Amino acid sequence: MSIYDYKVKDVTGAEVSLSDYVGKVLLIVNTATGCGFTPQYEGLQDLYEKYAEAGLEILDFPCNQFGHQAPGTEEEIVDFCQIRYGVTFKQFAKVEVNGANEISLYTYLKEQKGGVMGKQIKWNFTKLLIDRKGNVVGRFAPTVKPEALEDAIKEVL
Repeated sequence: MSIYDYKVKDVTGAEVSLSDYVGKVLLIVNTATGCGFTPQYEGLQDLYEKYAEAGLEILDFPCNQFGHQAPGTEEEIVDFCQIRYGVTFKQFAKVEVNGANEISLYTYLKEQKGGVMGKQIKWNFTKLLIDRKGNVVGRFAPTVKPEALEDAIKEVL
């Protein structure tokens, strides 16, 4: 299996194949709108604006698993992100990233790149960097601000 074999639901419920992103650099982030790290949306948007033309895609997966910090519907989350942070990168349906109900994409990502806490996602705003060939080349803790990823992103672009 590769990352390109997975399908996920977008905010409208439509199925999206990650094969649509072949040849792109991906930054996959589990997010929340009511988290202490929520202001990182601004940094993610800045990265997207700066590097989208070079091939960066940011894939946003809201996750209500940690402290119930992503309440509301997908539509409410999108509205919040667009109004508050001007988000224009791709947002997906809410997911679980750990446990019995985690989506298969996250099972795969964690198998490819465990973190300090083992394979489990520790909290919202864990960031996974995927190169143009679909390899998971970096996993960054929620405390790592998006701007700190710029060098790693430039290396794989």
